[in-house]
Amino acid sequence: MKIIFVFVFCLQVAFAQSMIDRYSNLGEMNILKLSTAPFPDKIRANGHEYNGRKYSVIEHYSDSSVAVFIPKGFKPKEKINIVVYFHGWYNNIDSACAQFKLIEQFTACGKNAIFVFPEGPKNSPDSYGGKLEGKNAFKNLLNDVMKFLIENKKLKSKKIGDIILAGHSGAYRVMAYILMHGGLTKNISDVILFDALYAEAEKYVYWIDNYKGRFINIFTNEGGTKSDSEDLMLDFDGWGINYLLIDEKELNEDELKKNRVIFIHSDLGHNEVIAKRDQFRKFLLTSKMK
Repeated sequence: MKIIFVFVFCLQVAFAQSMIDRYSNLGEMNILKLSTAPFPDKIRANGHEYNGRKYSVIEHYSDSSVAVFIPKGFKPKEKINIVVYFHGWYNNIDSACAQFKLIEQFTACGKNAIFVFPEGPKNSPDSYGGKLEGKNAFKNLLNDVMKFLIENKKLKSKKIGDIILAGHSGAYRVMAYILMHGGLTKNISDVILFDALYAEAEKYVYWIDNYKGRFINIFTNEGGTKSDSEDLMLDFDGWGINYLLIDEKELNEDELKKNRVIFIHSDLGHNEVIAKRDQFRKFLLTSKMK
């Protein structure tokens, strides 16, 4: 009980501060309102129903926020590298950043990049990616982010370099559609699934087979992704696609750097595979992002 109390207390303290103030010692946080954000979206114009409960459009599908974080020491270059993250069910950009220490891990990895975090289905049990499931929608979103940064004299170039695409749990769907036809697939250097391989496997396979980026899938025993992960590895065996399967306790940075397709079995819980062992930082640190 004491551990749970401390955890909840820490989250309450974190939420007492705005995201802009909370991370001011690490860099500059901007919360944009963009028409190219995932929501609002016409398919969720009447909200969403799950297990007999209605999730209203006003509370869960009307927030067009996109968090854009520039770390201290960031040096604008001709091409701008970007880390894009998506949250899972019953979460939002604020709670996910606090619970999983996303900004702290991102800054600690030392990559010269900008962190972008669009609001998904807010505090809702829903994997739908909103407008970002449309053709070139991901490109349009990042173009708007770049436009804001240039207009506010944070950047001089609007050229996009490498992109790391990462997400937890229900984020699998929006990430899969981005890989399929988001408009910037050639730029994606890494795809990181945090206990998130529930469906859309064919889209990930196509990207792995046709592009050179690194694919990381960390899965747990109880998160609901184990069987899908094992099925995909069985397919890879049949198709002759090389991969590394490793237990998280045996994982090291060398393995993360030298392997392109990595399946990591973790003994942790579904919500622990992002920050419990600084996983996000390690995966970013060893990424193919130049």
